[in-house]
Amino acid sequence: MQVVFHLGAPCTDLGLLHKSLLKNRARLAEDGILVPPLVRYRSVIKETMRALQGRPAPPEVQEALLDAIVDEARVARLILSDPRFVCINRLVVQRAQIWPMVERQTVALRALFPQAAVEFHIGMRNPATLIPALFTGSKFKDFSEFTERMQPHAVAWSEMLQRLRMTHPDAPITVWCNEDTPLLWGQILRELADVTFDFPLRGVDDLVGTIMDPTGYKRLRRYLADHPPQTEMQRRRILGAFLDRYALETEIEEWLDLPGWTPELVEQMTAAYEDDMDVIARIPGVTLLTP
Repeated sequence: MQVVFHLGAPCTDLGLLHKSLLKNRARLAEDGILVPPLVRYRSVIKETMRALQGRPAPPEVQEALLDAIVDEARVARLILSDPRFVCINRLVVQRAQIWPMVERQTVALRALFPQAAVEFHIGMRNPATLIPALFTGSKFKDFSEFTERMQPHAVAWSEMLQRLRMTHPDAPITVWCNEDTPLLWGQILRELADVTFDFPLRGVDDLVGTIMDPTGYKRLRRYLADHPPQTEMQRRRILGAFLDRYALETEIEEWLDLPGWTPELVEQMTAAYEDDMDVIARIPGVTLLTP
């Protein structure tokens, strides 16, 4: 059995990836690819991890866990998505690290299905916008208090991925930038489900539909219906052309006005994030999806 853990990250796709996959639940299940609703597994996984305390689940626990999560008898690939698999939002960035506890938590996740072939999938986001988004979703009222012990200029996704890779050298890791998801959405869905480009997936335009003028989105859907793209690259070119013309500026631009964060700091963090992608592209066992 293959088990796919989509870890988020928090404040990236806001659960839309999982919702898009759920639109294909019945069709995917025909091939043994199961996408259970979050309500079926969030609590039971948390409770089982707490009970096991990192120990490998015995066969009877694995069987009970699967019975709680899915109804189907045949499970070839199980896709589990939860931005809280690693931790709650306020603990995502600590000092200069993203997910300081990722090793411990992912070991516990793997222990649920110790004989399974495991994959990790992660959407990354520029720390310059991730940290403010985490603050907005927290109970903190003061941004300075929220970031008091953080070292935002030193936060790097590559550092976390190298720790994750060292902990799980046999588990493939697939990552992408949240900023690229409008063009990568269909490919990300196919990577999670492990299906080919010609597999009839629903929801491949869900994200662009949220950031485009409604008239432009209707024209895009009509164009794609009349001129079905034959490759992933061709589809991206079409999406790019329509986004250039019809994207809503309010949905794709982020304005930051935060105490203590100068425009120079934001620019430095953004440049460091972009440079970090070159490092990530060279980490063995990590696949970086790019437009």
